[in-house]
Amino acid sequence: MSAAPFRSSTSRRATSTENIDIFDVDNQALEAVRDVWLERGLCTRPADRSTAESAVAQLYRRSGLPKPEFVWVPSPRAGSDLIAAEGLSTTMSFDGAGLDCPSGHIASMFASSRRRMNASIQGRKADWQIERRQRQRLIRASVWESLHTTLFDGVAVAIRTMSTPMAGGVIWYGQQEAHRIAYYDTFRRYGLATFDSEDRELLDVQTALADSTGWWWAFDNLCIMAERPGAVHSEPIPGSTLGERRLHHSDGPAIEFGDGAHAFVLHGAIVPDWVVLDPTAERIALERNVEIRRCAIERIGWDTYIESAGLILVDETDDPGNAGCLLQLYASPEGWGRSGRILLAVNGSLERDGHRRRYGLHVPGWFTSALDAAGWTYGITGADYARLVRRT
Repeated sequence: MSAAPFRSSTSRRATSTENIDIFDVDNQALEAVRDVWLERGLCTRPADRSTAESAVAQLYRRSGLPKPEFVWVPSPRAGSDLIAAEGLSTTMSFDGAGLDCPSGHIASMFASSRRRMNASIQGRKADWQIERRQRQRLIRASVWESLHTTLFDGVAVAIRTMSTPMAGGVIWYGQQEAHRIAYYDTFRRYGLATFDSEDRELLDVQTALADSTGWWWAFDNLCIMAERPGAVHSEPIPGSTLGERRLHHSDGPAIEFGDGAHAFVLHGAIVPDWVVLDPTAERIALERNVEIRRCAIERIGWDTYIESAGLILVDETDDPGNAGCLLQLYASPEGWGRSGRILLAVNGSLERDGHRRRYGLHVPGWFTSALDAAGWTYGITGADYARLVRRT
């Protein structure tokens, strides 16, 4: 028996498309829509298994496939381990039109739906004046791009680092796909585009999935469903104007699942456990990844690191582009993998907490002047840098 069609709360449309102007969708309304979908994308509630299974069953049915057996796992890592152990990702074949498997059929169905909805949006856009077209671009930036940065580029990337690679497999990100769904739902919600019944129903199904579960994978007669994380920690991205967030937790995993699968993330940078739990100068010296090394040093603080690593000061001077701050040039410690110098400076702009971040830059080893090294980072001479009034 096929599942009944979904009628989600987000499918309510304007009674008359002609009575809605795109200017009626103000910034506050877009922020409200974005925040609803952001909450879905970062949700840590247990999965609503019944709703999720019904939604997936509809996608199988629409693809001409029988309802699959559902296997629930506690995390995407557990799902990828199961897929690898069973060799499921290697059973897929290519039929010339796409992947000849449930994932491929569902992907094609979604892609076709997006093309139709994009055509509807573009058709309406052609009738808009320049100001209204700019408003349409704001909708994309405020909803699609903002959520994509937070969920797809942030959360999904962190989850992939804890999962077993799957050659040839197609992954469905579930709640991390919220940016796509939210974008088209915004046009539908405010009557800014007219979608056909098939596309509206597909949006309802995708909304139900984003609202009920995390990652899932579709195979022949089998669908593997992963529970949501039990904890997600994030912070606003400094300088962001559209509500973008990044994963961050200074005392433990930024994202963690019930089976212990986790990822440590500091200000959006995915790092090994030791960077958060036990950073030391010795471990920093052995680290070859520059970004991880930077995070570990900032974790313990530059003053502590300089002392514990025994860095030798080569030169120190006032920073002419940043009044009241110093430029310090140190010799790189042994074990960093390449010779050179470290230029220690203070950011010219404030962070969200009102402070300026202290940071180190790797510069060539021939520098003996901190001023010359600072100028080199800007592609100018030290003498030119000395004439700066203010840098950022």
